[in-house]
Parts: sequence; C-alpha cells; structure tokens
Amino acid sequence: MTRTKAVSWQNPRILLTLLIVFLCGVSTGMLVMSLTSPRRLTSLQQPALKGSKEITLERFKKELDLTPQQTEQLELILDDFFTYYHTLQAQLDDVRANGKNRIVRILNPEQKRKFDKLLFDFQDKQLR
Repeated sequence: MTRTKAVSWQNPRILLTLLIVFLCGVSTGMLVMSLTSPRRLTSLQQPALKGSKEITLERFKKELDLTPQQTEQLELILDDFFTYYHTLQAQLDDVRANGKNRIVRILNPEQKRKFDKLLFDFQDKQLR
C-alpha cells in the first residue's frame, strides 16, 4: 500500500510560492494604478503640452528618427496643435467662468460659501 503525503500549509515551499505570487500581484497592481492615475493619463495623452513645442519636436525627431522633410511637416502640425489647444483651453476657461458666475448669482451668501467649498473639494480630488 502506498500512502500519499498530504500537502501541508506549513510546507515552506508552499508558503514561499504563495508569498511570491502575492508580491507579484501587489507589484502589478501598484504599477497599473500608477500608470492609470488621472494625472499620469493626462501627461501621457498630452506630451506636447508638458514642454515647449521645440522640446517636443526635438524629442519626436530623435526618438522617431525623422527625416528633414518629416521634421518640417511635424513642426507645422505641432504649430497647428498648439494654436488649436490654446484656443480650446481659453474657450473652456470662459465656459467654466461663465457657468460659475451664473450659479453664484442665484445663491445666497451661505450657499455661495458652501458652493466654494464644494468646488475646492472637487478640484482637490482632481489633483490627487
């Protein structure tokens, strides 16, 4: 008669394997969270906005190994992009300010104070 050995949770190999799997999961989770945080996504979606147009152009030129003709075309595209982005940003700022002013006009002083606190809390959450 052969007897099969029961696997024990106290076996160091099993405990080490579980620990490694757990640590890999934690590491992967932390990496995914850091890469998908709102601030990180914004910076990934808008790389050209983090620095000047020239820095962006030089980086693309170097990393993409662009030809002189491609570099010239990219420069025109970035000019258009920056102009369009700044125009949209200014319009968005106007829309926000107008909306806020319209809301503030209908509130009493106590509501205005609460509204300001709500806006502050919302903006604080957005920065995290």
